[in-house]
Amino acid sequence: MSEPHFADRLADLLVLGPELVTAVGQTAVMVSVCIGSAIVIGGPVGIVLFLTGPRQSLAHRGVHAVLGWLVNTVRSFPFIVLLVALVPFTRVVAGTSIGPLAAAVPLSFAAIPYFARLVEQSLREVPRGEMEAAHAMGASEWQIVTHVLLREARSGLVLAVTVLTVSFLSYSAVAGVVGGGGIGDLAIRYGYYRFRTDVMIATVALLVVVVQLTQFAGNRIARAIDQR
Repeated sequence: MSEPHFADRLADLLVLGPELVTAVGQTAVMVSVCIGSAIVIGGPVGIVLFLTGPRQSLAHRGVHAVLGWLVNTVRSFPFIVLLVALVPFTRVVAGTSIGPLAAAVPLSFAAIPYFARLVEQSLREVPRGEMEAAHAMGASEWQIVTHVLLREARSGLVLAVTVLTVSFLSYSAVAGVVGGGGIGDLAIRYGYYRFRTDVMIATVALLVVVVQLTQFAGNRIARAIDQR
């Protein structure tokens, strides 16, 4: 009796194959957009946070305090609350409040300050002596950022992107449940609502595999470019 039952479950899972492929694609869209936004916007914010901090070349208490307050304020919001609060803004930006692109808006909003702090922390690990030497040789602030800070912190920055990606894979599952689609939406619709434990296990296993591969790739790249 158990074999037909298992076979039926397996057949049902195979039927969900196209849905699963679609869900993976939707998750990839959400995560890619939010990671790209975080790098493009959050990266420069993190650099400014570092440069305007105490004892830095562009130290400015006011700018650093205001920027730090904004970053901390956004990071303090629970993601589900931020997701709902940004629905009007999402409609303006994406033209809709459902779908992977719409879900990518609040994901990006949360990812930008998160990555900014990771960038700031990575830059703090650069030896201060290297920056002072560059200043002594007459390097501009732009040259110090591009040729000293980012170059020396590149391993830490890769790990920061890895941490960001892993974290927002789970955030994307939450976003999917409230209309964004993706793996989280699939797990809830076919696993939770239909009492399909096998579907829940399959989606969780898929997320675990993706997270493990992402972390492995990030660690390997970081080690490869770390010349310290």
